[in-house]
Amino acid sequence: MKFDASAGAYDRFMGRYTASLAPALADAAGIAGPMRVVDVGCGPGGLTRVLAERAGAEQVAAIDPAAQFAAATRERVRGADVRVGVAEELPWPDGGFDAALSCLVIAFMSDPGRGVREMARVVRPGGTVAACMWDLTGGGMTMLHTFWTAARSVEASSPGEEGRPGTSEGDIGERFRRAGLADVESGALEVSAGYRDFDEFWEPFTFGVGPAGQYLASLPPDKRERVREACRAAVPADGPFSLSARAWYARGTVA
Repeated sequence: MKFDASAGAYDRFMGRYTASLAPALADAAGIAGPMRVVDVGCGPGGLTRVLAERAGAEQVAAIDPAAQFAAATRERVRGADVRVGVAEELPWPDGGFDAALSCLVIAFMSDPGRGVREMARVVRPGGTVAACMWDLTGGGMTMLHTFWTAARSVEASSPGEEGRPGTSEGDIGERFRRAGLADVESGALEVSAGYRDFDEFWEPFTFGVGPAGQYLASLPPDKRERVREACRAAVPADGPFSLSARAWYARGTVA
């Protein structure tokens, strides 16, 4: 799935979570000190920036199918090798990196198995591959769970995102094993994000970012308003609040 929204829209919708999720994934992958690292599906650079802070921008590469996201990453992480492309066809040679990471991307790969194999291909033997995706099947990503619950209260046929790759416990780890990675470990990353008020929660859904935003945009105005009111009823009515978010992750070693 290709994202058409601007980098700024993505930042306001999901970037507030990536700010804490990206360091957690980098910790889980053991990214520290000088390393050659690639961020697969970099979006507007949330994880890329963390990797550059730890490994040095010149040691970091990144790729995303959305040209506007790649451009934002290139601007935000000066010195990194940022390209436009897909996970299933990485443009780097075999074994050129110490680690390959992917944050909130595996659910949107057209062929997740091939994407994981490509990540493993560009990492040296003994190097690390790691990825994470929101717990959408178990409802652990509260913001998206709130939206889709509200959407289904208005339109029972709302698609949701539960069936996507990586959204259930253990799914990413199993995909890593099938791709031939060794010593695969799986677990959960727990983060949260704060909102000033309900409007700050709701407005980013109207930007058309990802499946939720695109679905909302497809509804007629009256149903959009009903979804909005159902969301309002599900979160604190006034003032600031925070929402928890769980992501499933896995890391493995290239044999």
